[in-house]
Amino acid sequence: MSLTGTGELVAAACDAGRGVGAFNVITVEHAEGIVAGGELAGAPVILQISQNAVRYHDGRVEPLAAACARLAETAGVPVALHLDHVDDLDLLHRAADAGFGSVMYDASRLGYADNVAATRSAADWAHANGLWLEAELGEVGGKDGVHSPTARTKPAEAAEYVSATGVDALAVAVGSSHAMTVKAARLDIDLVGEIRAAVPVPLVLHGSSGVLDEDLRQAVAAGLTKVNVGTQLNVAFTAAVRDALADPGLTDPRKYLRPARDGVAAAVAGILRTISGG
Repeated sequence: MSLTGTGELVAAACDAGRGVGAFNVITVEHAEGIVAGGELAGAPVILQISQNAVRYHDGRVEPLAAACARLAETAGVPVALHLDHVDDLDLLHRAADAGFGSVMYDASRLGYADNVAATRSAADWAHANGLWLEAELGEVGGKDGVHSPTARTKPAEAAEYVSATGVDALAVAVGSSHAMTVKAARLDIDLVGEIRAAVPVPLVLHGSSGVLDEDLRQAVAAGLTKVNVGTQLNVAFTAAVRDALADPGLTDPRKYLRPARDGVAAAVAGILRTISGG
């Protein structure tokens, strides 16, 4: 099958009251592992490439995006392609031609009025170019050390923000934090429900790697739909590489990248079973 639109996957999950997993891609092995995990769980996946990952690839987003699109063609589950945490307008404007169906435009570091203005402009451009747009209100902790992990999205402000910007989905701050390597974050489930009742678009959880499985289940039941995961995959990937490289004679990268890819697949399948009721 070919790429599926992110909006289509998120809308279907939202209507069904389940979550859809969005997983960070840094290398082709990440993408292969994510798709394999989706197939193991029998659930769709969103492959998301962050602006930071694009920087890692020296600003060239197109080759990795093309690889993801080709993987989608042979995948046994629906696969979408998403560009994540973008504040670079040049990168935003390259998204459609690079094959992305959606973008998360991140103006969360700005004050409220400036965030609204910048996001409204990004959403107008995205919609004119056939892209689904996600944005963030109430900074999620842990990203680049600049966000407060205690921030919380206010339901009334979230409703106002969605109306003012025209975004298709909203990432909210409800207790998670980016880059957590252990599951210790506790979500404010009541707040999730309050925001869900106030906001007419699907809700997104960033920083899901550090959230307890039971909290993820409850958050999805309360109204979160798109669940973003990055660090948990990197923990699995790196652990497998470390184990393989315990052999001092190992030189063939396939001997450590294959178990790393398999580790990503297992992690993805577990997360998908948690959030989709499988």
